[in-house]
Amino acid sequence: MKKTIVLLAGDGIGLEVTAAAANVLKECAREFHHQFEFQEHPVGGAAIDITGAPLPNATIDACRKADAVFLGAVGGPKWDSLPVGKRPESGLLALRQGMGLFVNVRPVKLLEPLRGMSPLKPERLGDLDVEIVRELAGGMYFGERGNVTESGKERSWDTESYSTPEVERIAAFAAAARPGHSPGPRPPRRRATSTGPDRP
Repeated sequence: MKKTIVLLAGDGIGLEVTAAAANVLKECAREFHHQFEFQEHPVGGAAIDITGAPLPNATIDACRKADAVFLGAVGGPKWDSLPVGKRPESGLLALRQGMGLFVNVRPVKLLEPLRGMSPLKPERLGDLDVEIVRELAGGMYFGERGNVTESGKERSWDTESYSTPEVERIAAFAAAARPGHSPGPRPPRRRATSTGPDRP
């Protein structure tokens, strides 16, 4: 197998995580006779420092051409004073939009050694196996926001809106992941799948 993988280390812990992941992939390639070409590109605060933009055109172009993209992390106190829309996190949102990424899947499966550490009562846990499906490309991330001063009083707004196709596609993905269905290589879950667009 021969694949091109773009590494977007980004900021903070992203540098360490991405380096460790690349080392694991290199070992896998060596062991199983794969060929992975790694390309490193800036995103987030690192990209702002280099190019002035949280997602440079060269980065998104490379991501679109690659077989896979590994993202570390974006953001940090250094860039907190930048205006909304110019901060490192804007690069992540633009990456999602630019690549048509709209689903975040978070499996929750109970590991037996951790049963006693759960905040849920042991008798309520059962064989916990849940998958949370989140929408990533609409709503509050891209809604209209602003503020005005009227008669000496400030008024602000931050809207969360979804189009019908945005809701339909995330609902269709979540429905396909319910028990008895297996989208792609992912195994079916044994419990309910929930959808929710309200977390970053």
